[in-house]
Amino acid sequence: MKPLISVIVIGALSLTINIDKNVLANDIANTCKYDSASKVNPDYSTMNCLLTETALSYNVPPEIVKAIAEGESGNWRHFDINGEAIVTADNGIGIMQITNQAGYNQDRLKSDIVYNIRAGVETLDDMFKRKDLPSINGGERDVLEHWYFAIMAYNGTKPVNSPFVQATGERNANAYQERILRIIEKLELIDLTELPFTREHFQYDSNSRENIKFSAMNYYFDLPLTKSKYFFKTNQKVSATTNVTVRTRPTTDSPSKSTLRKGEIVTITGPFEYEAVSTKKNHFVWYPVKRNDGTEGYVASSYLNYSASTPTPTPTTPVGSIEVSKFADYKADQYWAEDFQWAVNKGLISGYQNVYNPATKKYENLLKPNTNLTENQMLSVLFRYFKSDELASTKPSSSWSADVNYQLASKYALPTLGGKSASKQVYAVKDITRGNFARILASMHYGKTVSQPEAIQFLRDFDLTTTKTDAEFKPNDSLTRAHAVAFFHRYEQIFNK
Repeated sequence: MKPLISVIVIGALSLTINIDKNVLANDIANTCKYDSASKVNPDYSTMNCLLTETALSYNVPPEIVKAIAEGESGNWRHFDINGEAIVTADNGIGIMQITNQAGYNQDRLKSDIVYNIRAGVETLDDMFKRKDLPSINGGERDVLEHWYFAIMAYNGTKPVNSPFVQATGERNANAYQERILRIIEKLELIDLTELPFTREHFQYDSNSRENIKFSAMNYYFDLPLTKSKYFFKTNQKVSATTNVTVRTRPTTDSPSKSTLRKGEIVTITGPFEYEAVSTKKNHFVWYPVKRNDGTEGYVASSYLNYSASTPTPTPTTPVGSIEVSKFADYKADQYWAEDFQWAVNKGLISGYQNVYNPATKKYENLLKPNTNLTENQMLSVLFRYFKSDELASTKPSSSWSADVNYQLASKYALPTLGGKSASKQVYAVKDITRGNFARILASMHYGKTVSQPEAIQFLRDFDLTTTKTDAEFKPNDSLTRAHAVAFFHRYEQIFNK
């Protein structure tokens, strides 16, 4: 499968757009010092520049564009040894493997790398804007995992690209988007979060060429997702993701000036630069940085993050400094109003950003208080409250997105239904009941595993619930976000005044 390109409407407006795009293409070629008429594959550093600059001009994360170019063409190649564009058996053209579709000049797709890259980026951008594809959380453009379905659609929403093999329920590592995300991890040297979909959300006939039918059009994952590394600004404070060498030039072939410690805050001193050694194929770029002691040098973008410049609320954040009334579904007269104000400022939960609100038929920021929590989501809230430092410092031992939560659940002997084994992972993404939540909270409190009746009695004994009987507590009902924040807020008021 290759990307399908939309037909550009012919007319005066189309002409204006094409002129602007040609100017843009010339600017990119000049910036990257590439002769578009050369009909030779540029060196790796130049190709990195062409792909990156085109992606940024469309506000698309360069990590994704470069990985797609890698997956489609292999080794960022557009021309063969005879100077002819590589065209595959199914008419995929050049580095971005654009099919022979109306709306683009077919000769230019072959002869002009910059034009071919632009066609691919425009296609990807169009896929992200589609309303018939599911969105992730608030669909922020700078979050790499949010492009999951756009990457899938670039190749096609066919059964072959389902995240799950329908017959076995196993994760489909050969799905197009899964392969592209692995390329990002390998060549950008960054870790992405595996999104915990379930196969029930992807309906298809394995023997059919019909598109996948999506049973959910928005997924909310309360997980640490990954922002693009290409939007740091001069004078911005960033932090090191690991111990990393500061280089004298933008290449690992240059001498070391010093070593950043994991978590150390540095200042970006200028725009990123491309690999200085043109024969080295690095997908990442280099940022000039300054340490607090005045030492300056270059650090690969892979090892910097936004945590220092965009802090999340911590347990010391004053309640009220983040105003929850910005969420369209916040209601000051509801029992959970103060609980959500506290939980958002405590950093225990975050709302859904820019999602469709059926009540107003608009895209808004929502709290979704009546949405059920999965066991894994509840564990995230639990460990943010009880073990925030340990949650942040624990390293995953596998690619499973819930790995750290269940490492800690095992360490503290919490009675979870989910677990790291394949047979138990499915329970991690199922709704947690009020009864199971009570057991986990009480077990965390006492430091030992307790039974469900003991846990509910614990809630009653300390006025964490006003219910008088186990039946009235409704232990088999699902735990909503409002229930969760109310329980944790009451716990805070009782035990941590």
